[in-house]
Amino acid sequence: MGAATILAMKHGVLIAVEGIDGSGKSTQVQRLAAALRAAGHDVVATREPSVGPFGQRIRAMVHSGEAAAPEEELRWFLADREQHVREVIEPALAAGKVVITDRYFLSTAAYQGARGLGAEAILKQCEERFPLPDLALVLDVDPALGLARARSRGAGLDGVFEREEYLERVAGLFRGFCRPYLEIVAARASADSVYEALLAKLRARLGLP
Repeated sequence: MGAATILAMKHGVLIAVEGIDGSGKSTQVQRLAAALRAAGHDVVATREPSVGPFGQRIRAMVHSGEAAAPEEELRWFLADREQHVREVIEPALAAGKVVITDRYFLSTAAYQGARGLGAEAILKQCEERFPLPDLALVLDVDPALGLARARSRGAGLDGVFEREEYLERVAGLFRGFCRPYLEIVAARASADSVYEALLAKLRARLGLP
């Protein structure tokens, strides 16, 4: 498909859960997916980077601790998303399913924007190329707390993205984005409290679950 715009008709619901490392995205995606399934919805829970070749390349970079050039890194994320949308997201939406993705294009705009590229330009490019989320939930947490949570998982921090001064810039960009599909949710509280706040957003904005 190359750089062509993805134009498939969307019938389902696309929810993106975004935020810095340690904000609790993965936990909340699992809980929201379970709640939606319990309410009778057909749910696809997915994530970016994907398991495709560019997603694997991104993970290899992270594990190496050596960042690629910002422009090359952006190219990898966009190529990974193009395949992810084509093979996972669009088919699920066309089948009327609820798709919840752990990261989507707001993360690309914030993370690669924090590396010196134009965050707003990246966001606009992604909005033109990929399906807009019906709701993007940005979990907002202080980077120091996010990194402490990441350390508590028992794995070492990667040297590419999990750096406090870098995550400060990322968090600032997330907070500065203004889009009608975006909601910022404070994520410093307990996982249960954050979950209830996210459910309230789903009910208010989408009538789910």
